[in-house]
Amino acid sequence: MRFEVSKVLDAIEARLTTDPALARAVVDLGEVVRYADLDGGRPASLVRLGLLVDALGRYVSEENVPVYVVTPRGLLSDTDLTSNERMVVRRWADDGKVEVVPQVEDRVLEVAEMLGLPVLTRDREDRFRASRPWVTEPGRLLALVSAQGGPTLVARVGRGEATPPVPRSPLGERLLARVWRCSSLSCNSYGDGGDSDSPFADMRTYTSPVSQPPPALRAGVPTCPRHGERLKDVGPRPATEVFSVRIDGVIRQRFVVSEDRAMVVGRAPEGGSGVMLGQWLTDDARKWISRGHVQFTLRGGQVTVTDISMNGSGIRPGGSMDDDARITLRRDESRVLADDDIVELYHAVLIGRSKLWASGGNVQPESVMGEAPTMAFRPVGR
Repeated sequence: MRFEVSKVLDAIEARLTTDPALARAVVDLGEVVRYADLDGGRPASLVRLGLLVDALGRYVSEENVPVYVVTPRGLLSDTDLTSNERMVVRRWADDGKVEVVPQVEDRVLEVAEMLGLPVLTRDREDRFRASRPWVTEPGRLLALVSAQGGPTLVARVGRGEATPPVPRSPLGERLLARVWRCSSLSCNSYGDGGDSDSPFADMRTYTSPVSQPPPALRAGVPTCPRHGERLKDVGPRPATEVFSVRIDGVIRQRFVVSEDRAMVVGRAPEGGSGVMLGQWLTDDARKWISRGHVQFTLRGGQVTVTDISMNGSGIRPGGSMDDDARITLRRDESRVLADDDIVELYHAVLIGRSKLWASGGNVQPESVMGEAPTMAFRPVGR
């Protein structure tokens, strides 16, 4: 059973992010691990985060939906978790997968407001209404509840279905337009992640300026949420564009193209740093799509796609599926993408800006709980 739990936690880890461009919801991990009514198990269980991740995927009908997790520091030593679970949370914290704060307080709400994201919580809206009036908007607070088909998310206020994206707050836009630096050497979110002279320097993690989480505000001053240190503004943040990969009508993954980093998409890009599509492709598509098929670059506000494949690719201007309008890109050819252009790698293997597709198209996304012990997902009362 320990091996099965470890596999579940590894699957959950792949859905964690503090990248403002990719996160789809915000959650307090200290709250979620104590949802004992979902499985009738231990007082605290890290596996319950998987139930929430799965429910979020179903709520937005999308595969691989990343969640922004805020963790109270006390959870790293909470004896209600197993020693392995505590070790995993510490690893997530050290790797910048989750944000650790001395006390959660209203950090979850602060992040959600800055990024325009829903909060996954069971707390009632009246608790937050005075300080955060926006929580009364439909879809801004979502609660995880037991249901016949497994735990599901329901809106605390307003309709029960997903709502259109909410804009980031003006303050969030200003803070996320800058790169911040923490004075703590060990800060993975706003620093280098450790001492470069350390014998373990090659193992340290690093959060690029593009994916830095939003600073916390303390008395109006941008502050590192983990270390409590005042952050230094070191310049403008590189611009980004968020793209989605849509295969057979289902959004499988989102990725970020930034001014300081090109992105390769293909069957299995070399080096492991690109976007790998192989696991979702048919046999024919795998034969056609190269390991590295197209490369996206962002310069001066324009995204350019370059074909680097053996078989070529196509552009669907304005998202048109009319084959007469399709523009062929051959190897080493490039094209600047208009806002609504779609890149076609193969039939039904499409890439476009995330805002082009309102629905993920998948009512039953792949579960991170597939390897979980039965007790971890058995509804109470069955």
